[in-house]
Amino acid sequence: MSVESRGGRAQGGRARGGRGDAPARPARDAAIADLTALLAPAVAAAGFDLEEVDVRPAGRRRLVRIVVDGDGGVGLDDIARLSEKASALLDESDVMGASPYVLEVTSPGVDRPLTEPRHWRRAVGRLVVVSLADGGQVEGRVVAADDEAVEIDVATGRAKGSGKGGGKSAGPRNAGTQRRRFGLGELGRGRVQVEFKPLDGADSMKGGSPVPPGEAEETRSPAEPD
Repeated sequence: MSVESRGGRAQGGRARGGRGDAPARPARDAAIADLTALLAPAVAAAGFDLEEVDVRPAGRRRLVRIVVDGDGGVGLDDIARLSEKASALLDESDVMGASPYVLEVTSPGVDRPLTEPRHWRRAVGRLVVVSLADGGQVEGRVVAADDEAVEIDVATGRAKGSGKGGGKSAGPRNAGTQRRRFGLGELGRGRVQVEFKPLDGADSMKGGSPVPPGEAEETRSPAEPD
């Protein structure tokens, strides 16, 4: 979900950046760094994490995209309040120079990479694929995470490249899975997987015909809970 608002000192009249006393349009990297320093304290004070700041061309304007997240998720009302606060901070600063911009405040999408302890903590219960630092990758469901390690019910039928850096096995759990504890240093970038569950019983369809419950069960991911 996201909320957009417009800003920029050039909207109320002729832009003076680069030819007068108003600041010119800053370079992208500098703008991102300055925006992060400006907005991170306000986002943290509201109880959220500033996950990403990006600035991109958008026609004659620029798109300022701010991604926020929290342990309890981010609701539309939260996004609206953060957008209002961010817009006010930008209007009071010279971070964007004289150029007009569109501000977008949004929550992370499902394709956001899992790289930080808080990302793994918020992914508990989700099916993920993660590369291993020593090579290969594993697929499974995150069951616990803290600042040092992540526990995953690995789909043993799909586990790849367990090798030397494959974490510490805690023994088999459900059929087709094995719970393993990985130190954060053993894991590369993880990705949450989109899951499509078949319908139950005779309502399940495969090729236009009902799928027997037993067959539907065989098609689910080994890491999917019963």
